Amino acid sequence: MFALTHAPSPRLEECQLTFVARDAIDYDRALQQHAAYCRMLADCGAVVRQLDVNRDQPDGVFIEDTAVVLDELAILARPGAASRRNEPAAIEPVLGQYRQLHRIEAPATLEGGDVLRIGRTLLAGLSTRTNRAGVDQLARLAGRFGYDVRTVPVNESLHLKTACTALPDGRLLVNPQWLDVSALCGYELIAIPPDEPFGANVALIGDIVCIAAEHLQSAALIRRLGFELRSVELSEFGKAEGGATCLSLLVP
Repeated sequence: MFALTHAPSPRLEECQLTFVARDAIDYDRALQQHAAYCRMLADCGAVVRQLDVNRDQPDGVFIEDTAVVLDELAILARPGAASRRNEPAAIEPVLGQYRQLHRIEAPATLEGGDVLRIGRTLLAGLSTRTNRAGVDQLARLAGRFGYDVRTVPVNESLHLKTACTALPDGRLLVNPQWLDVSALCGYELIAIPPDEPFGANVALIGDIVCIAAEHLQSAALIRRLGFELRSVELSEFGKAEGGATCLSLLVP
């Protein structure tokens, strides 16, 4: 597995915010945390490739949002935040080395943080960043290769994967306050501790679960379920509504 990451921009503190209050971001600490995050991915077996093509974009470090990568193709996103619209084009030459590329076209919007793959099913969040037209285009593009797309309404969180990610056995780790759980029928849901509303955002490298170290209760829950876990401090990215999935674009 390849993990594409992106160096944090010196303008990170100017990032887009939707559901959290703005707080001062320590840029030097963010650099240290990002380096530790990349080391964690490598320690889990991923081949890490760090880019620096969106250095002037405050949110460029959140590379997950630029595309949806599947086995047969990659779909370049069209971010819902107008300030992020140039990011996918900068990623395109690199991503094209790994996959045939397709694009989400205007007026549709879709960000990678709203798409969760579980086998041949894609859960697609309807959020402030991804609209119905974006989900419809995703369904048409991915459907050619046998993927089923299911829509999940999201509320009070930036992306679907802020509130819902998959564990290695296919169970879903969720914050039930931030999405419509009725759209997840057929899946076994595991609710995160209510004191850690951002704890449902975990990244998988193979069967290893990666989580922000700040979510101690959620990490303990995952360990009790029997999964191998890695954690890293991501406090500065949390101030920008980011988490463990947001900082990498995984290419199986």
